[in-house]
Amino acid sequence: MSVLRILATAALAILVTPLAVEAQPAGKVWRIGFLSPGSPPLPSALLQGLRELGYVEGQNTAVEVRWAEGHVDRLPELAADLVRLKVDVIFANGYLAILAAKTATKTIPIVFLTHVDPTGTGLVVSLARPGANLTGFTLMSPELAGKRLELLREVVPGVSRVAVLMYTANPGFVPTMKQTEAAARSLGVRLHFVAANSPDEFERAFSAMGERSAAALHVQLELMFLAQRARIVELVARTRLPAMYDVREFVDAGGLISYGPRLSDEFRRLATHVDKILRGVNPADLPVEQPARFELVINLKTAKTLGLKIPPSILVRADTVIE
Repeated sequence: MSVLRILATAALAILVTPLAVEAQPAGKVWRIGFLSPGSPPLPSALLQGLRELGYVEGQNTAVEVRWAEGHVDRLPELAADLVRLKVDVIFANGYLAILAAKTATKTIPIVFLTHVDPTGTGLVVSLARPGANLTGFTLMSPELAGKRLELLREVVPGVSRVAVLMYTANPGFVPTMKQTEAAARSLGVRLHFVAANSPDEFERAFSAMGERSAAALHVQLELMFLAQRARIVELVARTRLPAMYDVREFVDAGGLISYGPRLSDEFRRLATHVDKILRGVNPADLPVEQPARFELVINLKTAKTLGLKIPPSILVRADTVIE
């Protein structure tokens, strides 16, 4: 074999070797903690993103999962357990999990995904330089409040009363509520905030919407709502309220319309933050990122059931139309 061919073969081997694996000490098994107020399963997009970067569970990676299964008061205990295990990084899913992890450790890097404003809630100093041991991704829900109300008004022309289903047990809801109120004032829409902090409160919450003569509904993003999306969509159908959701998972379950980031994309992108930290990047210097794109999803079957005709101006802008 010629010298040139040997050099070319060696160069190709370097190019196809995942950077994350290349950076790992021989025999090193990375321990990644996953903390969530919800229930299984793990987001497949996150695991796929890690695999694409060379982190393979059962080979060079161990994922330590801690689920609160709706009992958010258990999050501090679960976070402390991950700290005792001396994981290399903690992934915290949702505001309450982030707070628990932040309280449990000042040294283990924390990568988060949240739908609340990370700076407005004090999680980080700034998006550009988060500081301390936290970084991650924000779904920018507060900033999207106006756009969602505008779309809802296009689908239901003349709507002036909109119910907003919220999870007020999460202190992070306050900035989102303020953003939604500001957007509603500019659009001349009157909001009726209705709280549901557990599945047991759904029936009461939807009864309250009827009593307040709401003509449409906005279901704001919360992990508990996402886990209970099939039931929420069923209750919405019973009320016959046209409803806007923050992510497409609700529309896939039978909801009318959603506008927001694609969760699977964000979980895959989170894997890149985990990779950078495991390769030595300080989380304090790793910017908190925002969604790369937003998608508009419409369920025409649901619209037909409600007797709604979706305007062509919205259909042409839709990323996905379910027929």
